[in-house]
This record gives sequence, structure tokens and C-alpha cells, in this order.
Amino acid sequence: MNPVLDMSLDELFDQFDRLRVLIVGDVMLDSYVWGRVERISPEAPVPVVTVDRRERRLGGAGNVLLNVQALGAEAIICSVIGTDTAGDQLEQELCDRGLNCDGLIRSSSRITTIKERIIASAQQVVRVDTETDKYITADERAQLVQKAKELIPSCHVVIFEDYDKGVLSKEAIAEITDFANLQNVPTVVDPKKRNFLSYQNTTLFKPNLKELREGLKVEFDVDNATEFRAVVSQLKETLNLKGALITLSERGAFIDYNGETLKLPAHVRQIADVSGAGDTVISIAACCVALKQSPAIIAGLSNLGGGLVCESVGVVPIDKAQLKQEAIETGLRAD
Repeated sequence: MNPVLDMSLDELFDQFDRLRVLIVGDVMLDSYVWGRVERISPEAPVPVVTVDRRERRLGGAGNVLLNVQALGAEAIICSVIGTDTAGDQLEQELCDRGLNCDGLIRSSSRITTIKERIIASAQQVVRVDTETDKYITADERAQLVQKAKELIPSCHVVIFEDYDKGVLSKEAIAEITDFANLQNVPTVVDPKKRNFLSYQNTTLFKPNLKELREGLKVEFDVDNATEFRAVVSQLKETLNLKGALITLSERGAFIDYNGETLKLPAHVRQIADVSGAGDTVISIAACCVALKQSPAIIAGLSNLGGGLVCESVGVVPIDKAQLKQEAIETGLRAD
């Protein structure tokens, strides 16, 4: 897709509707059990939760799919899940939301990740995780890469959504990235610790401060501009990146992309819940990269969206109309 010169914000948000976005990574199921505690168990000193309702939601890369979809783009998942009941439920959740499952692979040798939260009186009592973090098999990896290669030519950007659950490995990352680069399709990365140094030659790399420190195994003073910029330069050089977008929590965001560097402050918010903010940031950033926007728009709109979803309780996708309105009010300009 060619960039539109002198694009207004109206045009930019309209262009989101034309995008096809491939999300490769760990998709999972979030399960919630809501109830109340009225007594302690006679079997052990633990609360007894009387269940009022249950709810299932998309988790992991699933929230990125929902954010991309909320922006108006077509979101396509490329992942490996089990043939178990949780996998059936996860695929059903994807289908119910009209998400493209052309890249979804079902494996009888793998369990589907499900994170179950027991909540009573608005307080989380316990979380039960059913998962594996073992890498997918060589055969499953070959299927994943093949699916990605079939889909990439018709897509405008690839998002690697890594939760260290084993779908993404250095081999898969390298093969998919190399193919995307040959097709001139940008790659945008939301990394985790295990594969941090495997994302060579990608377009835009988006760690938070903790991931940056752990990934490079360096300590630095984020408030020391010279020191921090040197670390970002080290990151770009180490991974041969075209760009890096570092989310800085209450400090805002920093981008080094296309020969420009920019530090953006955080917007003043009534923070209710930071869950899912990173998923919103990577979704907006990827769509802006696909439309060849400037570093100022990529970081500015992503930073704005990440802050907006923090005003809602729980993991929720971005509200496109609200994002556009706030972008206009804050004076953001598309390229």
C-alpha cells in the first residue's frame, strides 16, 4: 500500500479499514469465574467461592487481534493451539468475533493455554494456568512458517506477538522475517525475554523498560537522556533494526525510527487498569507503520491509545472513535 501524502487524520483512520494485518504468536484463552465468598472451607483455610457467572475472553495475541479489528483492519491469526476442549473454545471465540483463522493450526500434541481467574467481591482470589511453554515441534514449526508465507503477500504488516509460550522460536522468527522482508512487508515486534535477541532485521521493535533491561542485560538511568539513547542505539545495532519504540509507562514513550528520535510524555489519565495497554500500543503502531507514517504519528497515536485503554477496567480493545477524537484534540497530524 502506497503512503498517502498530506493525509488528514480522517483519511488515516479511514485507511486503517483497508489493512490486512497478520498476527503471529501465542494466542490463549482467558477464563473468568465471578462469585462471592461467604464462608471458609472446612477442608482447608481457604475461601469458598460461590459462582455467579463465568466468562471466556481472548487472551495473549487474541487481544492484539481485537485491537487491530477495533481499528477497522482485518486481523488474521497465525498460531498453534491444541485439539483439546480449550482449543475448541478458543477457536469458537475467534470465529464468534469474526476474526480470520486462516493461519490457525490445531495440534494433538499440544495443550491450549488457558488462564483462569477466580474473582470474588471484585478481588482476584487465585489464578490457575493450564499451559506449556515448550517450543512447538519441528513439524508444527514448518506448518506455522508455511501458513505465514501463504498469508504474508496479501498482508500489509506482520506483528510478532510473543508471550514465551513456545509458538515462536528463533528459527520460525528468522524464516518469517526473511520472507516478509523479501515481500517488502514490514514486521513489528512485541517481544518477551526468551526470544528477545532473535528478532534480527525487523522493522519496528517495541519492548518496555523491563524487557529492554532484561533483553540486553544492561542497567541504565532512563532519566539520563544520553545514557538512554545510547542503549536504544545498542538495541538497534544488536538486532539490525530499522526502528525501536520503547514504552516508558508513566514517562511516556520513545521512538528511534527512520533517522528520527522523539520522546513523548505520557498523557495525564485516571488510571483504572494497565492490563492490555501494550497490546493496544503494538496494534496502533503496526497499522501506522503499514501506512508509512512518521515516527511522530507512530509513537504519538500509539502512546495516546495505550493511555486511553488504561482508563477502563480489565483488558479492552481501543475505541477507534475516541482515539480519533483525542488525536484531533491533542493536535496530532498525519503525514
